[in-house]
Amino acid sequence: MSFYDQIKHTNWAEMEKEIAGRSGSDVESALGAVCSGGVDLSHFISLLSPAAEKYLEETAGHAHNITRRRFGNTMGLFAPLYVSNFCNNSCCYCGFNAKNPVRRLTLTPQQARAEGEFIRRMGFRQLLLVSGEAPQIVPVDYFLEITGLLKPIFSSVGVEIYPMDVEEYRALIECGVDGLTVFQETYNERGYERFHLGGRKQNFRWRLETPDRGGEAGFRRIGLGALLGLENWRVEGFYMGLHAQYLMRKYWKSQVSISFPRLRPAAGSFEVPCEVSDRNFVQLLIALRLFLPDTGFTLSTREPAELRDHLIALGITSMSAGSKTEPGGYTHPQQGGAEAQFEISDDRDPETVADVIRQKGYEPVWKDWDEALS
Repeated sequence: MSFYDQIKHTNWAEMEKEIAGRSGSDVESALGAVCSGGVDLSHFISLLSPAAEKYLEETAGHAHNITRRRFGNTMGLFAPLYVSNFCNNSCCYCGFNAKNPVRRLTLTPQQARAEGEFIRRMGFRQLLLVSGEAPQIVPVDYFLEITGLLKPIFSSVGVEIYPMDVEEYRALIECGVDGLTVFQETYNERGYERFHLGGRKQNFRWRLETPDRGGEAGFRRIGLGALLGLENWRVEGFYMGLHAQYLMRKYWKSQVSISFPRLRPAAGSFEVPCEVSDRNFVQLLIALRLFLPDTGFTLSTREPAELRDHLIALGITSMSAGSKTEPGGYTHPQQGGAEAQFEISDDRDPETVADVIRQKGYEPVWKDWDEALS
């Protein structure tokens, strides 16, 4: 059964009621399962419920212990490289929205290489290529060319770009790309229609099955997530966990990770429909950690420095630092350039972030894999 079929066999509103109806005894049963066989799907629902809020301290302790046992005391570090903010989609929450009257820019391969060299000088060896969804501006051949220029100076190159078919992904893998990240934005198909008003991204199923195409192509890493703030975060969390579990079982050779992007200010002045507080954010993260002990968790600079520092011990295994979310942002900052996708919150330089990680008793890892060792 495909994951789309699994979603069709559930009902968003009914799941919302199911989560809201869990009791304190249900949560205690879930916590008991942590040490006696593991958290199942029903336990996970309880951990996402309002009733679990008063158990956050205990739940956080379990999340910390599980993460240390499964991942040790390391924290991966990476940087995004935005190569283009042209986009065919009209996503009402995004600065790259095709209808926003903003300055657009696509880096030449040489400019992308210069950005990459700047990022490498900051210490990074893991790179994430990001772009708007405009295949006519940045076709597959464009990414093949810039990957060829960047792969010699980075041990790991991932992409967070427009969804492709299996053969296109295989071409990227052959060129040296080893990771794929794609956010579903929201798993509520009806809600999805409200936020995506134009472009190919309107196709809910095509986007939902992108990780499947990546798994079939053979990516070493597959990342997923929902854009927190669009819909009820508790239900989004349920579907994120279910999706990650499905991918880990079906594409067991790939490492699956979850990201936690929370809506940030961007061009277009979009109003957040469903606020997600810091406390909500923490509950979501630790509930997922108890349900998915072997899944990597990624945190971006969308989140404020203080919160990021506290989350280091609660389940995060990788984070970005020193990020620029506009094309050319590293080599030509603050020169009235291209529009950013969103405003970052943690603007500390990478070494400062690395120092905090060390102070927390963890070791920052700038490079955790090399193709030569595989």
